[in-house]
Amino acid sequence: MQTLQKLFLPNMGCGTWAWGNQLLWGYDESMDDQLQSVFNLCVNNGVTLFDTGDSYGTGRLNGRSELLLGRFNREYVGSNQENICIATKLAAYPWRWTRQSMVRACQSSAQRLGRNVDLVQMHWSTANYAPWQEGRLLDGLADVYEQGLVKGVGLSNYGPKRLKQVQKKFAQRGVPITTLQVQYSLLSTYPVTQLQLKDVCDELGIKLIAYSPLALGLLTGKYSVGGSLPKGIRGLLFKQILPGVRSLLTCLQEVAESRNRTISQVAINWCICKGTIPIPGAKSVEQARENIGALGWKLDASEITELDRAAANVDKKMVQNIFQTK
Repeated sequence: MQTLQKLFLPNMGCGTWAWGNQLLWGYDESMDDQLQSVFNLCVNNGVTLFDTGDSYGTGRLNGRSELLLGRFNREYVGSNQENICIATKLAAYPWRWTRQSMVRACQSSAQRLGRNVDLVQMHWSTANYAPWQEGRLLDGLADVYEQGLVKGVGLSNYGPKRLKQVQKKFAQRGVPITTLQVQYSLLSTYPVTQLQLKDVCDELGIKLIAYSPLALGLLTGKYSVGGSLPKGIRGLLFKQILPGVRSLLTCLQEVAESRNRTISQVAINWCICKGTIPIPGAKSVEQARENIGALGWKLDASEITELDRAAANVDKKMVQNIFQTK
């Protein structure tokens, strides 16, 4: 079985399809050409890991994220085409409770993408609320690998205890876990500082993927107390968190100015310096170009220490994913 390990190179430390769910907020078909341009720009600049999920899109948009990604992949012509790595996450829906349901789900994702999935991941663990369901779903995830439908398998929102249990279970079948995906940013250090997931991943030879590295946009510098905020729940969340993160944003701004970079580029680069693969979102060419600007350089040790200290002193951090296990 071909391994995915060689695909995860340093210049791939910035994916763009984590926004598979975000692009569907206010989405309409007129955005397709713009999103194709985002995809093209990323691949042409060596950003070739794209992460999506089969739950990104419901109702009339059912499976829309995977459908779009598959189309963009087919229509792309240019450099790095052979390095494109498509990852998807299979949801632990309550009606998925057999191992065969996971195999069918992976086959459906491949059909929407128009190609085999490179990396398939369990979107979340059911251990916290339906432990009886998870064993069968994990068996199905391993089946997908054994049947040669994917090059690698990964997990998402798993803590160290559950990760070790699953890794042991998979090792008995000769199925390696390639990646673990968790919410990680300067406003969400919990998986690494408290759960110590990076140490466990390093021990087990697993790559750690950081989703929401810009904390839904809080770490872009675009929002401030008293300023214009997004609508809905996101805006309410920002209103609660922003007053307590001003010192962190100030630190990010100082580092960004000294580096002639943007705040978001520094925040993404911090994730890379921590040995993770950040996957920020991008709906426009401008956002994609800014994300790409986080690559090709590294913060120095003193800058990382300053940012670590500022992150540790914020009054209120991001809400953790409710599916994150211990």
